Amino acid sequence: MATTQFLSSFKYSDSLTVVAISFCTAIVCEAISWFLIYRTNSYKSLKSSIDKAAKKLETMKTDQNPNKLSTKKSKTKKIDRVESSRDLSLFKFKSGAVVALVLIVVFGFLNSLFEGKVVAKLPFKPIGIVMKMKVLGFSPPRGAAGAGLFPMPDPKIN
Repeated sequence: MATTQFLSSFKYSDSLTVVAISFCTAIVCEAISWFLIYRTNSYKSLKSSIDKAAKKLETMKTDQNPNKLSTKKSKTKKIDRVESSRDLSLFKFKSGAVVALVLIVVFGFLNSLFEGKVVAKLPFKPIGIVMKMKVLGFSPPRGAAGAGLFPMPDPKIN
């Protein structure tokens, strides 16, 4: 209990908490990516096939033999490379969806943890367009009261 009182009285405790949570979230997201993508055999085989196709394409480009057969092979290699890239992108998309879900949960947690608190102040004066955002206000439109993923803080409670 004495430790938490010491940390809460520390001037930068909220800022350091946000940095620590962000750091831990980054580690968790990288671990998820490694677990779902990079350690699997299918990713390794897709990556090696893309690398092989790219090397073959480079060697074909360096050859100055303008044969029709060479052009056909080049086109098939390009098609294979595009298909492999598409498969790899689909593979990474699954992990990206999970990481996005983790980040949404963490942002919700941070929102509830620091609702209405100033965590950090900018060490410079923001550009004009950012300053004008304060003039517009932070409240949602009247018809959207209570709507959205994160509830708006009550301005009466400080």
